[in-house]
Amino acid sequence: MTDASDFWLVAVLLGLGTFLIRFSFILIVDKVAFPEAVVRMLRFIPASVLPAIIVPAVLLHGTDGGPVGLARPVAALVAVLVAWKTRSILVTILSGMGVLWLLRAVL
Repeated sequence: MTDASDFWLVAVLLGLGTFLIRFSFILIVDKVAFPEAVVRMLRFIPASVLPAIIVPAVLLHGTDGGPVGLARPVAALVAVLVAWKTRSILVTILSGMGVLWLLRAVL
């Protein structure tokens, strides 16, 4: 792309296309009766997408090694343990971020 207007045209068209694809599912969800197997399967999507986003961010960030590269995995492990014990999203986020910031400050 040689021109900024070309970039913005493509960006707007891609955004509009993405919106229309997602909005189409919102429109048809009330009009279509899904089989029970599909409904049960859809319940697991959030639980599978979240780790797919988090794991690469934890394990592939700072792959240069050294003690700083261990800060994210250690903070993630602490957050998992806190989530397991407390079942509180807020406490999990605060503990994971607190450990991450502490390790970054120390290391």
